[in-house]
Amino acid sequence: MQRHYEAVAPSSLLQGSRILQLRQHVVVIAADNGAVAGKLRQMITELISLFQARGCEITGIQIKVQVAVPPPVGLSPPRILSQPAREALNQLEENLAESPLKSALRRLAKRG
Repeated sequence: MQRHYEAVAPSSLLQGSRILQLRQHVVVIAADNGAVAGKLRQMITELISLFQARGCEITGIQIKVQVAVPPPVGLSPPRILSQPAREALNQLEENLAESPLKSALRRLAKRG
């Protein structure tokens, strides 16, 4: 059924939708967002006709919004300070009076 859908649906909507199931001659299509769902709802009669022209026994279409969960973003590896950057931080830290900024620069240069 998904292949039939890919053949009849506009390419702009294919990336944001897919066939969920076919039950009792009713196709259930999942849309990734409300905009795609709205456009598909406007096209229901046209899509039914296109499915029927391809030999599918379809009498109705339901549209459901199912937001796709993006894959989790992996943590980037920690950055390492170059030797010139460490030296610059150390020089800056030496010129500062005792303060939270001076302590933070000292820690940053040591971890670098």
